[in-house]
Amino acid sequence: MAQIKTWRRIANMNLEEEKEKKVPRDGFLIGLHSCSETLGVAIINSKDPKESLISSTFPIGRSLSNLVFNCINQVIPKSNWKQIIRIAVATGPGSFTSTRVTVAIARTLAQQVNCYLDGVSSFALMAARLNGGIEICDAGESFWITRDMPRRGLIAGEYIVKKSRSIYLDYDVIEISPPKLYSKKIDSIKSYEATENVSKDVERLTRICFASHELNIESYWGNILPIYPTSPVGNVK
Repeated sequence: MAQIKTWRRIANMNLEEEKEKKVPRDGFLIGLHSCSETLGVAIINSKDPKESLISSTFPIGRSLSNLVFNCINQVIPKSNWKQIIRIAVATGPGSFTSTRVTVAIARTLAQQVNCYLDGVSSFALMAARLNGGIEICDAGESFWITRDMPRRGLIAGEYIVKKSRSIYLDYDVIEISPPKLYSKKIDSIKSYEATENVSKDVERLTRICFASHELNIESYWGNILPIYPTSPVGNVK
């Protein structure tokens, strides 16, 4: 117990030190998405955000742990990593191992290069894509993203699309209820089955990253954790 308290105290000290550091305004913003068998990596140069977006997907499956740094290096060479000013990572739900590895790498990079880290659920990234974009911005109607888990239940999250505060995003996705495990189906008129499109979702993730940078939103790596709704220690609703 004493050792756990010591670790927490050290973590809090590190977080306070991180908050005191200044993050540069110009450089690269990077998005990482690996909630499935495919790794997505995207970057934006803050000096030219509308024209500089570059992304790649890598169907590397279980080789993620061995190949992830090589994949990132193909999109942004290691020589430029010190110029990273913000990172965003998809936190799940999805493949637990892949998501956990990428979140751990994103946390480590953010700590080492001293930048903010944004965490966005994979359901929030696909929500607007599945719901048809900004068509219902003025309607204010919420909807659900769901994924059936055989013999386990249903993972679901509730969302709403609104006009964005950022000039770089057409819309914001508000996560009313983060993805959780439910024992039965959601009683809702509007819901969509979760479907993967890592190429589109990692690009949106990186645009969200830039919007957060543009709006000066603080987000610290120590607060970003993977979402694991089927954990045996979690609560089923």
